[in-house]
Amino acid sequence: MDEEVFDVMIVGGGLAGCAAAYALAKAGVEVVVVERGPFSGSKNMTGGRLYGHSLEKLIPGFAASAPVERLITRERLSFLTDDSATTMDFASTSLGAPVCASYAVLRASFDQWLAEQAENEGALFVNEIRVDDLIVRDGRVCGVHAGEDDMEAKVVLLADGAVSLLGQKLGMVAPLDPHAMAVSAKEVIQLDEKTVSDRFGCAPGEGCAWLFDGSCTDGHIGGGFLYTNRDSISLGVVTTIGDIDHSDTSVPEMLKRLERHPVVAPLIEGGTLREYTGRMILEGGIAAVPELVRDGVLIAGDAAGFGLNTGYCVRGMDFAIESGRLAAEAILKAREADDYRAASLGVYRTLLDESFVMQDLRFYRGFPSFMEQTRRMFTEYPVMLEDLMLGMFRVDGAPPKKLTKKALSAAKGVGLMALANDARKGLKAL
Repeated sequence: MDEEVFDVMIVGGGLAGCAAAYALAKAGVEVVVVERGPFSGSKNMTGGRLYGHSLEKLIPGFAASAPVERLITRERLSFLTDDSATTMDFASTSLGAPVCASYAVLRASFDQWLAEQAENEGALFVNEIRVDDLIVRDGRVCGVHAGEDDMEAKVVLLADGAVSLLGQKLGMVAPLDPHAMAVSAKEVIQLDEKTVSDRFGCAPGEGCAWLFDGSCTDGHIGGGFLYTNRDSISLGVVTTIGDIDHSDTSVPEMLKRLERHPVVAPLIEGGTLREYTGRMILEGGIAAVPELVRDGVLIAGDAAGFGLNTGYCVRGMDFAIESGRLAAEAILKAREADDYRAASLGVYRTLLDESFVMQDLRFYRGFPSFMEQTRRMFTEYPVMLEDLMLGMFRVDGAPPKKLTKKALSAAKGVGLMALANDARKGLKAL
């Protein structure tokens, strides 16, 4: 193995690495994926949401055979106080249309399935091997130091996750910025299929994605999330690392607060804990995207900073898959010219610029800083909405008031000028 030079070496068997491996192997390229875990997805416990459009390009009709949990046809967004939830609830069969279908997935099984598709096309997966460093000669990446072996390749794709230590060693990825990263606590709560459908008002096979803002993070910048799996619920909280010292509430305690909330508690009642984990999540938007190409190396997926949180929509999986596919396309073009220098591999940046990945990140470039600078989103606004809803729906025999008066009374806690300023900044960021 020490003497062989592979066509392509991919570090990381997550969605980006597997997507690239699938596309390259399908094109007849010799590709090796080095994965630290015993199998792809073994480090990605619990669940999340996959927007299917990017994988649909790679494997048309994938959902018919992939281990997706439920088709998302219901969206909910709640602003929480300790005792209430002001919720926007949108349900539509249009959310399940092929062009925009999204799915709740459990990453352990889903990533393993995608790796198997790549293996079926001829990709080689080397599991339970940690890549400690890269082989660099004359400024060009030529392979990896993996365990006791040196594995050489014409080109290396780094898809080694949100904290790319290899990218940092090359100087391509900046050291961890606590304001561009978040930490999460996540769990899967086992129920049964009918109970999940009944509690969320969903037809069999269909499900709900629900985001929470407010008291669950105890004033921290962040929020909670819930996804309905086939016979379980994925529940979690996320908070920006740079914001952790603003209170004494730990991230696991934030998750407990969400579990105990009067809106959430009945939904998980009677369930049993199946999985519990924590992980790092990208929050920096386009400002966190590093140098993507050098001689002999490209970076894709979470390692490339491709993540987006707009407060009502959290994305990363579709970015990972698309960037892996485009990295494969760039490698194939470089292979035609037998030239793996940065100038040749630079077509990857062009392909990304023309794709939804960079277009979406650019469009929402102002949102991460808006969220970080508008702490009222996580403290005062949920209380304001609670006051407004109580003014509308509570009947206690008191003299009636006009709705405008009720709204103005509720807004006093925030301040009309602050409210207008935040609205202006938020609309600009979106």
